[in-house]
Amino acid sequence: MKRLKFLGLAMMTLALLVLAACGNGANNTEKEEKPQTGNENASAEKLEGSVVIDGSGTVFPFMSKMAENYMLNEQENVSVEVSRAGTSAGFKKFLVESGGTDFNDASRTIKDEEATTAKDLGIDVKELKVALDGLTFVVNPENDWADELTKQEVIDIFLESGGKKNWSDVRSDFPNEPIKTYGPNENHGTYEFFWEKILDEQDLVASANLQQEYSTLVDLVSKDKNAIAFFGYGYAVNNKEKVKIVKVDFGNGAVEPNLETIGEGDSFAYGAFTRPVFTYLNVNMAKEKAQVLDYAIYTMKNAAEVAAETGFAPLPEDELQQSVQDLEGLK
Repeated sequence: MKRLKFLGLAMMTLALLVLAACGNGANNTEKEEKPQTGNENASAEKLEGSVVIDGSGTVFPFMSKMAENYMLNEQENVSVEVSRAGTSAGFKKFLVESGGTDFNDASRTIKDEEATTAKDLGIDVKELKVALDGLTFVVNPENDWADELTKQEVIDIFLESGGKKNWSDVRSDFPNEPIKTYGPNENHGTYEFFWEKILDEQDLVASANLQQEYSTLVDLVSKDKNAIAFFGYGYAVNNKEKVKIVKVDFGNGAVEPNLETIGEGDSFAYGAFTRPVFTYLNVNMAKEKAQVLDYAIYTMKNAAEVAAETGFAPLPEDELQQSVQDLEGLK
């Protein structure tokens, strides 16, 4: 009996030892796996710091929406600050020896003198085309005569040499009332595009009321029955209760700017008044600050969706993907 009891106790002890060993093995496995999972998550997510953007007022709605999406859905600990000094004024804040912005939004390409300044300062600048915009002309909602204008009529209205002082100078059946012309001032790439590409660098009408803020332009046109203004399609379509978009006849019938007609090339009906819009990246900052490069990549991955939401025509997908690949190569 004593021998049987001893054997029973021995077997129980052995069983307990085996269970303990198995338990320790399971704990060891968990301890090995948990740190690995934690490290993987840490390397894939949380970034901190700031991203500073200035520049084009035209691109502002696109970029402010992009920044909002990024902070809400991607990196909640990164602060993205978006301002709208205008393309040219923005480049002055971007191209400085130290403390410059990380991005400059632009509704025109960088000028030769700006590129030279960047080179002299040792700033590596990368151009990122983000969307397409249609230069749009708007009138007061009570204007019931200028729903449609030809391309040449629009040009003549804004040219000093066009001689169109009254609406009746444009067409004899238009009211004999003075034309009030409005537009963005020289800080904006929209002004430069209009003056350089559409007016062929001829003098803008001397009486034109040029403003820094697009919201001011919308307000002025909404209160002036004889007003006509130019700015980007996004501001026009988002203020349709205050201003009326003018259809433009380029020779084949009047065309309204919209996401189907705005595009580069003759295949798009509003192509003659279409221009690309950009953001310019300080590559030096992108290499120093992970959040800056991460935001650039996020922007190009989501550019098509945000463009359509904010009044821009999206770029072809292959063009956007190429930009993403180029940015990924900076890592």
